[in-house]
Amino acid sequence: MGRWDYGQETLVNLARNTGDRGEELAGLVKALIVAAEPLSGRFNGAGKAAFDNFKARSDQIIADLKGGLDRVNVGQVGMEQAFATGDQSMADEAGRAMSTADFDAAKFRTA
Repeated sequence: MGRWDYGQETLVNLARNTGDRGEELAGLVKALIVAAEPLSGRFNGAGKAAFDNFKARSDQIIADLKGGLDRVNVGQVGMEQAFATGDQSMADEAGRAMSTADFDAAKFRTA
């Protein structure tokens, strides 16, 4: 089994950065629609219908993308909480085990 080593703030930073990306992604989708608008008059048939459908559903597409990112973000926060709890539990358990250990028994004494 492999070992996963991460910095103490890695998941916190990842969650913070992911949380900020929803608005950025929404802006990019809106910019795509604006940038493609001059081409809309050149489409005919199925291409025009697909583009018009994309434009008409753009708000829902943006909401779905942001919702997906929000769920990823919730998962990242949950992972951070689980790691922090596990880390603290390991430290507490190690402290309890050490307090009951008889370290004197391990000493080599000469008579």
